Formats: sequence, structure tokens, C-alpha cells
Amino acid sequence: MLQLSRTLWIRVALFCLLAVITVLVAPLLDPLVPTSLSERVSGDAVENTLNILASSMLAVTTFSLSVMVSAYAAAATSVTPRATALLMQDTTTQNVLATFIGTFVFSLVGIIALNTGFYGETGQVTLLGMTMAVTLMMIMTLFRWIEHLSRLGRVSDTTDRVEKAAFAAICGRVDDPALGGRILDGDSDPVPDDASTLHLATIGYLQHLALDQLSEVAEEAGGDVYIHVLPGQFIHPAMKAASLSGFPEGFDTSGLQAAFRIGRDRSFDQDPRFGLVVLSEIASRALSPGVNDSGTAKDVMARAVRLLLLWSQREQDHERERGSPEVRYPRIWVPPLALSDLFDDLFTPIARDGAQHVDVHIALQNGLNALHATGHEGMRREAARHARMAIERSEAALLLDSEKQRAREAARFLDQPDD
Repeated sequence: MLQLSRTLWIRVALFCLLAVITVLVAPLLDPLVPTSLSERVSGDAVENTLNILASSMLAVTTFSLSVMVSAYAAAATSVTPRATALLMQDTTTQNVLATFIGTFVFSLVGIIALNTGFYGETGQVTLLGMTMAVTLMMIMTLFRWIEHLSRLGRVSDTTDRVEKAAFAAICGRVDDPALGGRILDGDSDPVPDDASTLHLATIGYLQHLALDQLSEVAEEAGGDVYIHVLPGQFIHPAMKAASLSGFPEGFDTSGLQAAFRIGRDRSFDQDPRFGLVVLSEIASRALSPGVNDSGTAKDVMARAVRLLLLWSQREQDHERERGSPEVRYPRIWVPPLALSDLFDDLFTPIARDGAQHVDVHIALQNGLNALHATGHEGMRREAARHARMAIERSEAALLLDSEKQRAREAARFLDQPDD
């Protein structure tokens, strides 16, 4: 339902339905219209107003669609194609287009109703009042659309959207590290030896893991489900998606398989890694020889470091306040995210593509220094690992000894003793 609500045609259909209902309920307001006012309003005046509104809205909608497509193409070229999904889900753009098309439908249905004699004299006054209200709403929407177009598709705006999507996914995962289930630790909570294997027939990326559905099936069967894949992973029939323990022999696993929602593309909702991957792609494209925009790469690193620092702070706050996370689905076991994967997704491509830029190396070391200074053990370990890898890359790629020395000085925090 969440993904469906983000599609453009749903909003357009709802606005069009509202427009039709508005036209059809106008006669119900006839008793509220004074007779003296109905004598002053002619049907031709209302029809002419609706004709102007219908023709102008058709042109504005066509123009807006062309601008929207151009913005998507610009974002895919200058940022990354993976970020266009967030632009396509932009509620402001969808509401604006839905308003324009809904106004066009309102005008068209109103003209048909007038020509078929659906309205009496008082009904025409009601329709004129509704037309004025729709026109006012359309003008306000047009002003908002003009202001919104000044930012749509720009690198900074698209990067902001990716950061917000990544932050929402990070907050969701930190607040619920096992998505409501039990945390699966291979050492302390190993999978039983007699567990059977669950394979999925669909090929694609795991977009959503419905633990409530898995828990319902597991409760009915009296078994436990040990998940081995997380949202964002590529799934194929040979992959071991889950292990089943305590399920009856010959149990129908179709209900369990349906809880793994697989699609062609990755989704930001349950996948914090995807947001960091897209941020890394933006930085890598900026560092390409054809673009050579190290400023954007450093901006992306600052955003990424901010996200990881918020992750660390939020996780530590939860540990102090509530201890272990709440378990809503005790029969479902889910592996936690590995910090090493997050750091690899984010910093490895930037360090690789910015290896010949000393300013990128210094910014990278400063960001890793900030992560190393946290009290989070995992953050400190991964920050130190990537800082050493970045130094190796700088030694191999930088040509000047002075630049190598600057990069080494930026990584001096590795030589400092732990507090």
C-alpha cells in the first residue's frame, strides 16, 4: 500500500474522481443559492469560464510533464539513475500534476453537464462558485509549482532526497535492528542442525520482508524461521533464503515465500545500505574525469559521515534507555546489519575514484576521524580499517611527496592511543 500510494496515477485518479464528484453534487446546494443571484448569472458565462480553464489546464499539464521528464533525465545524468526513484515519488510534483489534471476533468465534466441540462438556474450559480474555488486552488498550486521547479533535478536537491531516505531507513533499522524479530547471532544462537532450507523461486532484489506474515505462519505451524537474507540482497532460486525448524514434514511454504517481496530494483524503505550506496555513486560520478567535481564528493562524504554519526548516537541512546530491543515476533530470527558492509558500500568507491585527489583524501580522513572519535566500538574499528586502506591508496596514486605527506598527516589520529 505504501508503494502504491507513491505512484503518480493513484493521485491523479483520486483528484479526477474528486473533480467528478464535485460537479455532480453541485445541484444539492441549490437551496442555499439566493434567487436574486441566480438571475444575474448566465449559463454562457459559466461555460466560457470552464472552456478557458479546460484549454489552459491541458497546456499547463503537457508542459509540466515535459519539465518533469527533463528533470528525471538530468538527475540520472548528473547524479545517478538510482536517485530518480525518489524524484518520481516526490509528493509535490504528484500533487501538482494531479491538481492540473483534476481541474481539467472538472472543467470538462462541467461543460458536459451544462450542455445536457443537468443544472437549473441556481445550479449554474453553484457551479460558478465551485469553478472560482477550483481556479483559486489551481493558481496557488501553480505558484508552488514554479518555486518547486527551481530545485527539481538539481544535484543538491537530489542529494538531499537521498540523504533523507537513507536517514529514515537508518532510524527504522536502529530502532528495530531485527525488524521486530530476534537477533540472529551465528555464535550464540546457531541455526539447528535439523533445520530445512527455504528457497525462493523469484529472481530479483528483496525489497520488503514482512515479518508479521512470517510470524503468523510460524505460530500456526509451531516452528521457528531463521532468516539469512536482508532487504537489498539479490535473490535467486539457489540462494538459501531461510532455515525452518520445527515445521511439520511436507509443510506448504507458499505463505512463507509470499512474505519475501522481491522486485527488479532495490528499495530505500528497509534497506539502509541502498541509501549509502546511492550517496557513494553520486560522489563517484562527481569524481569521474568527465565531471571532476570534488566539491560534490566532499559534500556527499559530509552527509554520509553525519548519517553514520546519527546511527552511532541513536544506537547508544537506545542501549542506555531500553537495553535490548522489543521482540514482537519471537519465532523469527533476523541477522543484524554488518557495519563493515556499510563502510565498504560507502567509503571504498570514494577512496578508489578519488585516489588522485589529495583534497578528497584529506576530507575522507577527516570524516573517518570523526567516526573514530565516537564511543561506538564497531565504528572505531571500521573507521580505522578504512583510514589505513585510504592511506595505501594515496601512497599508490598521489604523485607528489608533499601531497602524500598531507594525506598521512590527516590520518595521524590512527597513531593516537585510545582514551
